[in-house]
Amino acid sequence: MSQKQNKLTQTGIVALLACVCCILWGSAIPVIKTGYHLLQVDSSDTASQIVFAGIRFTLAGILVLIFASIKEKKMMLPDRELLKYAIPVCLAQTVGQYFFFYIGVAHTSGVKGGIITGLGNFIAILLSCLVFRNERMTSRKIAGCVLGFAGVVVINLMGNSLDMGFQLIGEGFILIAQLSYGISTVLINLFSKKVSPVVLSGTQFTMGGIVLTLIGLGMGGRLGNVTAGGLAIIFYLALVSAVAYTLWSILLAWNDVSKVAIFGFVNPLCSVILSALILGEVKQAFNVGSLMALVLVCAGIYIVNHKKTNMRRMSDNQNYFNQEIF
Repeated sequence: MSQKQNKLTQTGIVALLACVCCILWGSAIPVIKTGYHLLQVDSSDTASQIVFAGIRFTLAGILVLIFASIKEKKMMLPDRELLKYAIPVCLAQTVGQYFFFYIGVAHTSGVKGGIITGLGNFIAILLSCLVFRNERMTSRKIAGCVLGFAGVVVINLMGNSLDMGFQLIGEGFILIAQLSYGISTVLINLFSKKVSPVVLSGTQFTMGGIVLTLIGLGMGGRLGNVTAGGLAIIFYLALVSAVAYTLWSILLAWNDVSKVAIFGFVNPLCSVILSALILGEVKQAFNVGSLMALVLVCAGIYIVNHKKTNMRRMSDNQNYFNQEIF
């Protein structure tokens, strides 16, 4: 195992980089709202939102490939081998996840959308353990996911009510988006061991962004008022996606899905807190409910990633003792 690999598998390093990703993603929520305002994209105009997302991800992919090329001091363009892995990731993550997500969000409440979105991390771990069988399902992983999801529910229910209605084009589409997220997470975990996770991320972003843009335009979407401020917002969001998703892909390349995905439960907390600070809704973020959600999510992360050192030492000692006797 190389020194780089050692560092990227250390729980402290994983926690730090994963939380950086969540902070970046959390900052994107209020910035997206600002971008919609500057570019005159109505909150109910799903087609234009898909165009907005498509341009953002296309630019993100180009930025990642430029960074990879500068780092390697040569043009890092995808070859046929890499495209074989990038296409399924692109269809699951950038195209599938965001197409269904934007349509679903437009047809459900923010509370239900936020809670169902929290299932994505749980789904990723279940798929990795039970479908792809990349790792073993344990009671600690289940308990950690339940606590993390409970934190997502608490942060979304603060001051809101939850009705139990369900419709395919609303809650159903968001659930499909989270299934796509789960599949893409496992695929990145598998494929990043075969090809560069950075080039894989940049390639799938570029292809997926172009597809999303074409879909949005085909649905009648457009950006109404292109200004310098609006372009700056898109560039910032592209940079957020480029950095956060590439870091996340690198972590998935060196660690089990459960070790990384469990930190995804931090994302809604960052979104609420940063949205409150940027949009001036401080009372909504800093209260007993948000503290409770933070405790639940942190407990879930700790349970999944904490190693039973003492138990492992006792087991090793017992094995040694048995070997000496028998």
